[in-house]
Amino acid sequence: MNEINLSSRSLALQASEIRIIAEEAMNLQSVIPLYFGESAWQTDPLAVGAAIDALQHGDHFYQPNNGRKSLREAISRYLSKLHSQPIDADRITVTASGTQALAITAQAIVDPGDNVLCIQPGWPNIPCAFEIAGAKVQYQHLGIKDDRWNLDIDRFTNSITPQIKAVLINSPSNPTGWVMPSCDQEVLLEKCRKTGTWLVFDEVYSRLYQKGKAAPSPLDFALPDDRVISINSFSKAWSMTGWRLGWVAAPKATYPTLGKLTEFNIACAPGFVQAAGENMINAGEKAISDLKHKLEQSYTEVETNMKTIEKIGFIQPDGAFYLFFSIDGIENSLEFARRLLRETGVGLAPGSAFGEAGSGYFRLCYANPVTLLSEALSRLDGFLQS
Repeated sequence: MNEINLSSRSLALQASEIRIIAEEAMNLQSVIPLYFGESAWQTDPLAVGAAIDALQHGDHFYQPNNGRKSLREAISRYLSKLHSQPIDADRITVTASGTQALAITAQAIVDPGDNVLCIQPGWPNIPCAFEIAGAKVQYQHLGIKDDRWNLDIDRFTNSITPQIKAVLINSPSNPTGWVMPSCDQEVLLEKCRKTGTWLVFDEVYSRLYQKGKAAPSPLDFALPDDRVISINSFSKAWSMTGWRLGWVAAPKATYPTLGKLTEFNIACAPGFVQAAGENMINAGEKAISDLKHKLEQSYTEVETNMKTIEKIGFIQPDGAFYLFFSIDGIENSLEFARRLLRETGVGLAPGSAFGEAGSGYFRLCYANPVTLLSEALSRLDGFLQS
């Protein structure tokens, strides 16, 4: 039998520990699945109706590589209003998910051997997209200051040199809920201007910010030709994870390249899915406010219960819909998550899935009904007591 010869890049990739837990959970009964980053509530009928209508009217064909014009214009209006400055439609590329947006961004801006700087704990798909494109990823860790997650911005910016091709920021953060303040974003952008470094912000949780309509963003103040790229998605704020639709907001000069990369990766996002996204971005603000109200109730339930469980420590998140918590005495979070799943049916994402800085932590997605969360935490408490 001939040996299968696969690329070194693909072989170097580590399996997602979130998926390790999820795959095992899918073969068990009575599991409470809190490991994935998605809302338990279904997509609003605004999107479903628009998709059905599009299909019934023959929207079955290829679309422009950068996305249909009407959706790009809708995203342009949405971003311009949200960030109080013009963000033109020719800066928008529609993608088949935020994940694909990350992939084509990495392919567009890095060459093999380039260095990029990223933060841990962090969602592993962000650095992996750049590793697949051949980049070498360097990490700095979030710290804790005054009982809040904190990035030492001076230390971080001192690490940025002309040899750093891109800085990767996820704010609000998955898994910690940390949000980079606007003042730090301005300092970071100014340093990146001096070094010629790309600043890539994954902002898929932007609207799930606990202290306002949207989290601080470099789109609030960056110039149109700054080397700033914002990644976003319909998955989280609009509860459309299974639809696979997102976008890139980038300098106009990147538009042809992002279109070509879309062509050779996936050709285009499906037309009927784009129709659903367009309807949501034009008329779906109530869906976002309703979700935020549910999340507020769910977080209150989780916080109240967590405070009564011995050995657990956590920091209140400022955004997204996760609680990232530690358990005294636990270092191998993957092994503990497996035991917890098998013995109680509670599925958590192990903190080590988010880098070495996450070891000993666990991510709980609280975008779930209060009754489900209450049962999960009761099982967790009983497991720890036993």
